[in-house]
Amino acid sequence: MSLSDTSLPLTIDDRPLGPALRLGWSRTCPACGTGRMMKGYLKVADACPDCGEALHHHRADDGPAYLTILVVGKSIMALYLAVYLALEPSPVVMIALCWSVALVAALWLLPRFKGALVALQWSRRMHGFGNEA
Repeated sequence: MSLSDTSLPLTIDDRPLGPALRLGWSRTCPACGTGRMMKGYLKVADACPDCGEALHHHRADDGPAYLTILVVGKSIMALYLAVYLALEPSPVVMIALCWSVALVAALWLLPRFKGALVALQWSRRMHGFGNEA
């Protein structure tokens, strides 16, 4: 097969994945990039307030929670081990430090993972996004 073979249809991705994930991570509409995707902390708006893109199709379910637990759990255990080996603090200090960092990290990551998963579904036309044709 050569590059001059015109028998294959050229498809242009009108919803590129990378920019959509970046916009979802920042919790903005993946279609226009300006409207807020979230109504509250984790509630996805039914539609973008700026461009009107329907967002109610999403099926994020437990995906954001799973990813948050995975990332926070792995990073906190690495932090726990590094601090313990370097400083050998008391167990109370270790618990207070690691639980505080884990709580803040989980609360920060959860809405960002949800936004990214909704943007992923929008970009790949999953679960009702893009059934115009």
